[in-house]
Amino acid sequence: MLVGMHTKRLSEFLRARRAVVLPEDHGMPAGARRTPGLRREEMAVLAGVSTDYYVRLEQGRERNPSPQVLRALASALLLEDEEAAYLRALVDPPQPGRPRPAREYAGPQLVSLLDTWADTPALVYGRYLDLLAVNSLGEALFSWLGNETSLISAMFLNPAARDFYRDWAVVTQGCVAALRAANPDPDDRRLQELVGELSVHSPDFARMWARHEVRAKTGSSKRLRHPLVGELTLGFETFSVNSAPGQHLVVYRAEPGSAGAQSLALLGSYALADLQDIQDEGHIPHDLP
Repeated sequence: MLVGMHTKRLSEFLRARRAVVLPEDHGMPAGARRTPGLRREEMAVLAGVSTDYYVRLEQGRERNPSPQVLRALASALLLEDEEAAYLRALVDPPQPGRPRPAREYAGPQLVSLLDTWADTPALVYGRYLDLLAVNSLGEALFSWLGNETSLISAMFLNPAARDFYRDWAVVTQGCVAALRAANPDPDDRRLQELVGELSVHSPDFARMWARHEVRAKTGSSKRLRHPLVGELTLGFETFSVNSAPGQHLVVYRAEPGSAGAQSLALLGSYALADLQDIQDEGHIPHDLP
């Protein structure tokens, strides 16, 4: 059963990635084509295998391509390192080790570190893009989330996400690719449940997931629209948490003196005022840092 599922996913991956590689990318004439991407015959030539063999791969009838064939396929599909690693995992899935905990937690030292950055929005998310920790300014920046802790679900199912992310399609496509990159085992039950739920409720997610893009988050910038401080552009960096594999720390920043920096300072003053109101009402101790 598992072998059949893995070959099915391999064939889906090959078809999806073949469709986005242009003949011109390999110096071949495009010509008239009924479907986008490379033809199977062209893929076979580029990978150095027979057309019949490649067709069997895409149809799920070939179960054990060699490492040499996988490298050739990765080259023909112009895969990045992460995508090539994902391709290998589809053929040789990770062996089960210690069971993952039912729930991921951010370590107390990491949470304390976030709290020291009063002027910097920061958060920690897990391998399924669950929000595990966020500091005060980060919470103010992502106030649209409310009580939702699944970042990927909120991005596709909460209408406020499309207002908050001015480049919503780009951001969500990157998150879908990161979700796949962080979970190379296609038999992961939590991943299956999450993908199934989002595919049912969001055609946009289903379409992006079907592209089989694999790309971990790194650093870039995001154009945001906050309900209190308006439009702002923030840079961000993503760091892997070595003490908790699968977790990532994201730190946002604005260029000093920029409009984004002024907006963050204003947002910080709002957050501080809210904290003072809660203290005055006696809901939390006054010595809370």
